[in-house]
Amino acid sequence: MNTPRHILFVDDNPGDRDLAREAMEENGSLQFHTANDGEEAMKFLRQSGAFENTPRPHLIILDLNMPRKGGLEALNEIKTNEALSTIPVVIFSSSTAAEDLNQAYQANANAYVVKPSNLDGFLSVMREIKHFWQKVAAVI
Repeated sequence: MNTPRHILFVDDNPGDRDLAREAMEENGSLQFHTANDGEEAMKFLRQSGAFENTPRPHLIILDLNMPRKGGLEALNEIKTNEALSTIPVVIFSSSTAAEDLNQAYQANANAYVVKPSNLDGFLSVMREIKHFWQKVAAVI
């Protein structure tokens, strides 16, 4: 696919957003967008306000624990909205709680990835996600 793929990374931690951007933008070939929380992500996805001309992402990477609107609430909104429900959503959270995994998959998350606590692990996992969704998975 020659058209760049768009990824929306939603996390309230600016350090995680910066690290994810670094890993995802290596070697070009995709457009990386961020949102600070679920509320901002929904504005991005609905192209409202400051996000009027944003592209539809090919993938959403979504943290669970965020202020204002958390990841599960945003995931439920995405997956119950006919216009958005086909966008793959990967939960990327430090939580390993069985309840969080269960709730995410019940809300139709496409994957749940535990966020590594160290820099090398974080970058490696982000590169793996990028590789899979850019080179392996077929997306709409």
